[in-house]
Amino acid sequence: MPNGRKQEKGSASSGEASKKWLTYGGFVLLLAAAYFAGLYYKNHKYDSFAKCIATRNAKMYGLYWCPHCADQKAMFGDSFHYIPYVECAIKDQPGVLAPACQAAGVKLFPTWQFGAEPPKEGVLSLRQLSDKTGCSLP
Repeated sequence: MPNGRKQEKGSASSGEASKKWLTYGGFVLLLAAAYFAGLYYKNHKYDSFAKCIATRNAKMYGLYWCPHCADQKAMFGDSFHYIPYVECAIKDQPGVLAPACQAAGVKLFPTWQFGAEPPKEGVLSLRQLSDKTGCSLP
């Protein structure tokens, strides 16, 4: 009989250890899910704002190598792909602007065009973009 009791204790101990690991595993999964949900929200926080800007006939002219253009794009995070964007640099022709940029009269970058209004040059804050387009910030 003593051997039977030892085995029962070992089984109970093993079951408790399994429950403990399942609890820890579930907790870790919840933390990971919360982290990735927050990361997704952070990177897509401005999706609806960027989509609204696109519907308001606004567009940004920029250069792939321009640090100010990169700053403007970074303000939107991953949501920037919704912004109508015109690349003005021609990769194999330094110093030559794309025809669409020449036609728009763009000289400084970034430049924003809001419908028929005159172009607005420079990095604009999200608040300025909201004011120009009537789109609300999240």
